[in-house]
Amino acid sequence: MGPVAGARVGYVAGDYIINPTRDELKESSMNMVVACTKDAVVMVEGQTDNLSESEVLGGIFHVFEQVQPLIALQEDLQASNGKAKRQVAPPTVDTSLLERVQTVARAGLEKVISTADKMERGALYDALKDQVVEEIDSEGERGKEISDLLKGYKKTLMRDMIVRQKKRIDGRSFDQVRPISCEVGYLPRTHGSSLFTRGETQALVTATLGSERDQQRVETLGGEENNRFMLHYNFPPFSVGEARMLRGPSRRDVGHGTLAMRGLSAVLPAEEDFPYSIRVVSEVLESNGSSSMATVCGGSMAMMDAGIPIKEPVSGIAMGLIKEDDNVVILSDILGDEDHLGDMDFKVVGTRGGITSLQMDIKIAGVSREIMSQALEQAKAGRLHILDEMAKGIAEARDDVSEHAPKYLVHSINPDKIRDIIGPGGKIIKELSAEYDAKIEVDDSGLIKIFTLDGTKAEALIEKIKEITAEVEIGKVYTGLVKSIKDFGAFVEILPGTDGLVHISELDTQRVAKVTDVLNEGDTVEVKVLDVDNRGRIRLSRKALLNKE
Repeated sequence: MGPVAGARVGYVAGDYIINPTRDELKESSMNMVVACTKDAVVMVEGQTDNLSESEVLGGIFHVFEQVQPLIALQEDLQASNGKAKRQVAPPTVDTSLLERVQTVARAGLEKVISTADKMERGALYDALKDQVVEEIDSEGERGKEISDLLKGYKKTLMRDMIVRQKKRIDGRSFDQVRPISCEVGYLPRTHGSSLFTRGETQALVTATLGSERDQQRVETLGGEENNRFMLHYNFPPFSVGEARMLRGPSRRDVGHGTLAMRGLSAVLPAEEDFPYSIRVVSEVLESNGSSSMATVCGGSMAMMDAGIPIKEPVSGIAMGLIKEDDNVVILSDILGDEDHLGDMDFKVVGTRGGITSLQMDIKIAGVSREIMSQALEQAKAGRLHILDEMAKGIAEARDDVSEHAPKYLVHSINPDKIRDIIGPGGKIIKELSAEYDAKIEVDDSGLIKIFTLDGTKAEALIEKIKEITAEVEIGKVYTGLVKSIKDFGAFVEILPGTDGLVHISELDTQRVAKVTDVLNEGDTVEVKVLDVDNRGRIRLSRKALLNKE
């Protein structure tokens, strides 16, 4: 293959940008990494903001053109300072044994590779392998060698069946998608859920809404970041008929989850319009290829079921390629075996309007622009078909979030009043949270966000906050509580946490000798606000109301 070079590509105002800066990426509608050889593209991964197939293809091959000097530089370095390559002898194949394996296994393998059901196909192959080993090597001396030859022969027959006979393992045409069934609201107590089944691949996906505090906090090289949208992809062993220990997320789980997350994040509503944190979890219940794309489809439906106003539905499809000499076959919605025996795994995620994420891995020297263009167009047709099937389950987001999801209300206050809501050591906000069973978040601008399961409690909490943070109005009459008595007057609480002074001269229309002749601690009294000075001190009067009477 020779040297490989790669670069990141962005797309700003109709222009492709190689290795964009962080600031440029913020404005870019494309963020892809592409790796190339001198002759072809070998790897693509990234996301776009609903760009068309032609725009994505243009970005990929813009990188191909721009990295050629880097490849030439490597070739020059190799020519001037490179060392001779080590000679590695290919494994020696016993041709007589191979011919014997092919003769014994051919009829059985043809049946195996024509069996559509994955588990049945696997059982037939295991039985055939035991039969071939027993017939050729009854003494058990070359069992491993025979098994390897049989595996290689199976791959050859499968590829030949697809390329020469134009026939897939399960009998579908090259551009045909497996049967799809969709259900939403499958789990009644979740905020949103869906069950997406495509052939023998099935994903149970849930969507959960949370508050700002539920965002994922991640430490990066650039500092701490908060992720409002999280997607977790789980691939338990039983989904492929295995029994083994469950451990943490694998490299595969992380990669598939990231691809799905990129594809769905492009259609999320703006945070100011929908301030919830969103977590999508995909549990793969059965897998025969394209489980990450089932996660995308199920995730889109679960979010709509949860009432998340996504811009439009998203689907995904996995494409495959088999190349024998000049014969090229592009397969839509590949099976697991088609992935293993093929030369390319190309996953495309998008809406009706364009692509939102993609990933391509090449097992051969590379693919040309023509082949990739054909694959993208075939993927688009499959993606649109899947969106039509998904619409039978749910076509758009529900009008409101689930009754089980937290309700969200906002209220703005004077930033100077934030301390009144927080209280000493957080006392007030903790008491409010406990009393109204709510999460309360206050930012520095004075914006208060309230999350609670009970909408009635949320409205009552807003009224309480208004009461606590109310601004005193000059000339307004308040009913207050006498908090303390001094020789010179009485301090009256007219709002929660807000006291004013009724001077002894403002207690009555007649002269008052002692404050306690008129008021005592604990009394309720009507007072009028006369003034608020520049230090926030409030002057009250009882006499002004008596004069009015």
